[in-house]
Formats: sequence, structure tokens, C-alpha cells
Amino acid sequence: MALEFLEPATFEVDEAFRFYEGQRSGLGLDFIFDLRACLERIVRYPNAWQPFELETRRCRLTKFPYAAVYAEEADLILIVAVMHLHREPGYWSDRIKNNR
Repeated sequence: MALEFLEPATFEVDEAFRFYEGQRSGLGLDFIFDLRACLERIVRYPNAWQPFELETRRCRLTKFPYAAVYAEEADLILIVAVMHLHREPGYWSDRIKNNR
């Protein structure tokens, strides 16, 4: 199954990477590796996580306080947001509305 990121989700990944790398050299890469493992789980088992909001699902990273919010569309998994779990819940919901 193909995996695609909405542009704002890509910016969130970049922002988190820069933040963690600024905290300690190599920590940004640890974030990327954790996100990659999360995305691999999503691709392998897209329906394994409970429905979230607006026809999406959310898979948490294991080492960082983030989750990938995604929607399954035919043969595509759309990453809507890579959200920090302790900030502004639902800020990404307009992305779903605007994408459909």
C-alpha cells in the first residue's frame, strides 16, 4: 500500500526533527527512526488502531510523544498529521475536510 504525506504533516516531521536534534545530536534521527517504525506498522496493519476523528486512525510512536494521524483511501494511506500528543488536539481536522 502506498504512503503519502500531506504537506503540513511533512513540515511537522521537519519541525520535530530540528527540535530534537537541537536538544541533543542524534536525537532527531532517533525521532525519524521511531516515526519510520510507526509508519511501517500502519502500512502492514492499517486497521489495527481504533478509529480516531473524522474517519482517521492514530498510531502512536513508541519513544516520543507523537502520533501519526492517517486516513485509508483505496490503495493509499494518507498521513494527515504527525501530531504532538500534548498540544492542541484537533488542530489538523481542517486538513481532512479540505482534502476530501
